[in-house]
Amino acid sequence: MYPIVVILLDGLGDRAHEALGGRTGNEAGDTPNLDRLATSGSCGVLYAVGPGRAPSSEVAHWSMLGYRPDEFPGRAVFEALGRGQGVSAEHVFAYAALRPAERRDDGWWLTGRPDAQRDAEEAERLIERCDGIEIDGLAFSLAHVWRGEAVLRIGGGADERVTDTDAFFRTWHPMLRPQALVPEAEPTARACEEWTREVMRRLEGERFNVITLKWFGRPRAVPSFLERHGVSGSFAADSAFLRGLGSALGLEPVDAPESDDPVGDLRGRIDHVRERLDAGETFVFVHQKTTDAAGHTKDPQVKRKTIEELDAALDALPTDRAIVCLTGDHATPASPDVIHSGDPVPLLVAGPGVRADSVERFGELDCAAGILGHLRGPNLMPVLLNAADRPLFLGSRPTPFDGADGYPALLEPLR
Repeated sequence: MYPIVVILLDGLGDRAHEALGGRTGNEAGDTPNLDRLATSGSCGVLYAVGPGRAPSSEVAHWSMLGYRPDEFPGRAVFEALGRGQGVSAEHVFAYAALRPAERRDDGWWLTGRPDAQRDAEEAERLIERCDGIEIDGLAFSLAHVWRGEAVLRIGGGADERVTDTDAFFRTWHPMLRPQALVPEAEPTARACEEWTREVMRRLEGERFNVITLKWFGRPRAVPSFLERHGVSGSFAADSAFLRGLGSALGLEPVDAPESDDPVGDLRGRIDHVRERLDAGETFVFVHQKTTDAAGHTKDPQVKRKTIEELDAALDALPTDRAIVCLTGDHATPASPDVIHSGDPVPLLVAGPGVRADSVERFGELDCAAGILGHLRGPNLMPVLLNAADRPLFLGSRPTPFDGADGYPALLEPLR
């Protein structure tokens, strides 16, 4: 059996661009290391939640790591965990963001957000002013994170099935009224609306005068990564919410900051992989956001160049002693002006015993012709466990854990 390594380049997928000759940044880039890996391994394309669906990173990761939508606790829970906050199923969590807004005839419109440095002290002070509000028996507690962003904890029997008030765009979009997803959540939705109005009363006259809410959820009991897949190890990322996601599954969260040297950052992540393999870990996951940021520039040439630069760091992947998967969580097209899209993401798997298919270049179109075909997120871990000689034989039930894809290292012999 072999350990499993996942190199996740956030937002790696793209669309074809006229500026790149009708190709994506992956297809147009000069990527000798990715091409070599594609030639030596098995390829395919991945839809984290299904063709045409544009997932957020946390939704995509949750699916790719083998967990179901009904098990998803909500990103706000990950935000809390990733920052070392304790969480409990007794509370509902939401992510709160201090924003400036102006009144129009049809409602309140968001006009920006605080600057991370210039407005930091003022933003924290305003968040503190809105802590400790109680509405209809529900207690709203804010824990400031940075730049006027905070984790909101709601106690007193709240329901997490409430829609966001944040339209998820930076400027010039309306602030939304929270709505209940089910009738049972109506009291919580109305309390959140009244909480929002109370916040606006407290912040009246301030530059930042509203607090939006999003990513409602509560912790859920789910099998650990070891219980579900039979492997365990570490999850390295710069983003706190992703480290929180790994922590929620029992993977060791590793703070991996990103700098203005993305190639050096990726080399450091690969060094981390080797160190963890040397220590005997059976699963190592590393995340890097550089390709996502390149997509958000909406310049196809920037994304192509970014992929080319990162390719230089991929000359030392440990494909001699581990099953190595390189892919992305979703597409972040360099155009048009969308956040993410539901386009396919290239996927390659290389390592001992992995069959080489006919693919010789890395990219969406080439990888789509590979032996792995078109996969959805829940298929990824079974494919990797199979390549690592760790598949769960479906003719037996040696594990009591719901949804297991591999043999857990927790079997109890009869004594």
